[in-house]
Amino acid sequence: MLRAFSTAATGMNAQQMIVDNIANNLANINTTGFKRTQLDFQDLMYLQVAEPGREVAAGVKAPTGLEIGCGVRPASTLKVFTQGEADNTGRNLDVMIEGEGFFQVTLPNGEARFTRDGSLRVNANGQLVTSSGYQLSPAISIPTNATSISIGQDGTVTVFTGANNQASSAGQIQLVRFPNSAGLRAEGENLLSETTSSGAATTGTPGLDGLGSLRQGFLERSNVQMVQELVNLITAQRAYEINSRAIKAGDEMLQTANRLGS
Repeated sequence: MLRAFSTAATGMNAQQMIVDNIANNLANINTTGFKRTQLDFQDLMYLQVAEPGREVAAGVKAPTGLEIGCGVRPASTLKVFTQGEADNTGRNLDVMIEGEGFFQVTLPNGEARFTRDGSLRVNANGQLVTSSGYQLSPAISIPTNATSISIGQDGTVTVFTGANNQASSAGQIQLVRFPNSAGLRAEGENLLSETTSSGAATTGTPGLDGLGSLRQGFLERSNVQMVQELVNLITAQRAYEINSRAIKAGDEMLQTANRLGS
């Protein structure tokens, strides 16, 4: 009976973790470039009561064994990098990645981080930065007298200055990709960092070598689907209730056994 208590408890903990994960997904449903996270679970070790293939009679072997599982455990979290919907903002410095890839930014300490959030700004030094102020890498400077900015699908940044809207190149936005994007570490502020599991970043031109192209005036919305998350939430809640009932059933069976023994 006590084994049922601990097994059901692992199930309740697992469903609670699913609810926590769903809550985070729903909380970021309007976060630019956010990618939903799903949880993966594994069953725990099994108590082998009888081995498969054991001899049950002379020359006769059992086709199956007898084993009792001990519950479930969380194995990993996985970011799902499906494309989010395009949000037409009409703003010149809003840039969306259509396809694979990440923008690279540089932190104040010089470390590199990566993001799908293309809501760019121009700081006091005329450099393109994220909404948090982190500089885009490679650095791109916008002249103070620029009247308008054009960003091509290949990342080429063209600025127009003067009364005649004279065009000049300000640089080119580069994208990076990873062998295993799911291995990136989420750090908040829409930033991801490289890990040994993600592999090393490969820099390239948007639209080439498997990298997505850029789309000016648009932002990528979160890929969280509210209906699916709510369905998952109801499923997790029901699974939590079933596991709690298993504990209650075990308790009632122990009470019955105690009454028989008294």
